[in-house]
Amino acid sequence: MATEDKNRATAAAILPLVGGAANVASIAHCMTRLRLGLHDRSLVDDEALKALPAVMGVVEDDTYQIVLGPGTVARVTPEFEHLVEEGRAAAPAASPAPAPAPGDAPSAPAVSADELAAQGAAIKAQQKAKNATPFKLFLRKIANIFVPLIPALIGCGIIAGLNGLLVNLEWLPAVTPALAAMASGFMALIAVFVGYNTAKEFGGTPILGGAVAAIIVFPGVANIDAFGQTLSPGQGGVLGALGAAVLAVYVEKWCRRWVPEALDVLVTPTLTVLVSGLVTIFGLMYVAGEVSSAIGTFADWLLSNGGAGAGFVLGGLFLPLVMLGLHQALIPIHTTLIEQQGYTVLLPILAMAGAGQVGAAVAVYFRLPRNESIRRTIKSALPAGLLGVGEPLIYGVSLPLGRPFITACVGGAFGGGFVGLFNQLGDTVGSTAIGPSGWALFPLLDGNHGLGSTIAIYGGGLLVGYVAGFLATYFFGFGKDLLAEFNVSQEPAPSTVAATGGTPPAPPATGPDHPDHRDDRDHRDPGSDPAKAPAGV
Repeated sequence: MATEDKNRATAAAILPLVGGAANVASIAHCMTRLRLGLHDRSLVDDEALKALPAVMGVVEDDTYQIVLGPGTVARVTPEFEHLVEEGRAAAPAASPAPAPAPGDAPSAPAVSADELAAQGAAIKAQQKAKNATPFKLFLRKIANIFVPLIPALIGCGIIAGLNGLLVNLEWLPAVTPALAAMASGFMALIAVFVGYNTAKEFGGTPILGGAVAAIIVFPGVANIDAFGQTLSPGQGGVLGALGAAVLAVYVEKWCRRWVPEALDVLVTPTLTVLVSGLVTIFGLMYVAGEVSSAIGTFADWLLSNGGAGAGFVLGGLFLPLVMLGLHQALIPIHTTLIEQQGYTVLLPILAMAGAGQVGAAVAVYFRLPRNESIRRTIKSALPAGLLGVGEPLIYGVSLPLGRPFITACVGGAFGGGFVGLFNQLGDTVGSTAIGPSGWALFPLLDGNHGLGSTIAIYGGGLLVGYVAGFLATYFFGFGKDLLAEFNVSQEPAPSTVAATGGTPPAPPATGPDHPDHRDDRDHRDPGSDPAKAPAGV
């Protein structure tokens, strides 16, 4: 009950700060973020939101995103939705509440000077415009299709790992078949869920997208001869389902324009399933199957022949990819590999970026012994970072400091190179699901040489990432100017406190005082969307 009250209190604290129920157009959440569509962005009180204890940060992208962390966001979102519904029911015709008057709002902290605010707004606007390219908007749609599937992937992946352990130990033989069914049932029908979400995301009828995608996994396709080749159930996988559902959306929209309204309810769904189904059976399944096989073959070839180098590049570039929003392109690749091989070999390598981030944060802690505000931020964010939730450390520490973000990437590169090297030597390390990272990925690990070997390699990669990120940041992460600016005490001198009647003066406008430092963080935030994919880095 106490936890439920806490989640409700968090939702109740957030709602008025985003303009009230009337200002909320849509509500969704991913692994770490509450994502809100807002009618009027100007009604949001960013500073007050960032000051809430449960809020790790905010990011403005295609939606307004409030970082709450894994677990918390899944519990706060239903409470928030309930409060919004109550607010709309109480005042259905009410317009969004006006922005609070300057005198009514809490006084802005000193670090949020008008100059910094204007600079941050300009940077955000510029970056948001850059991110609104057709390609990146398409990637967001792809991410929105797969992100809702992550909880099921995680749950089924952990059950699959547990089942594999029990089978290897020859324990509970009467239970393992049931566990195998639980772990495999979702993956056997994942194409249907992809088709449903695809149609929903592209503006069609979701159930029609699912119906067309279901053709791919229907056992009866084994009786169909397409172009001299017998089809196999599941051929094309999630990529085929995605293509089939997109086609179904376009067929449906065409029918809505040309079919008379009196016949729409009969003709439109029939033509949608018929046309897109025929194209799927006699074209998409074959093409998508070839593409899916090529993805698996290329991933295996890449890590078998250039594992160390490939791992170094992938681990080092993942954080910048997240900053640019390009990491979303990897989500269907991960899903395809899991569907084909039972695990994705790419995720454990990419997870090393989070290890480099943790090592860099620890180095910052030791390099700034006088800056208690940043040190407090690091101490509070480090446990989440170890579990793979990277937003607090990225946006609260490394990114606003600049150079430590680069050295964190160096740490991720060395960790990725370590894991990639063992893949090259024949010890494959994979993950049975996407989403978790850091220590949270241990229960989802799988490979070709037993669980013990897989865990040891992944753990060794994390250690290498921690150490490399620490050393790179400690020795190369700070110039003289950066140290002079940030390695200063945030505590007021005793004489200053006495002169102000015992009340410490506000920190200087250029200082990184917490939580205002998170505001400075957002001014330098390039408008990324890191928790949509797989949560954590």
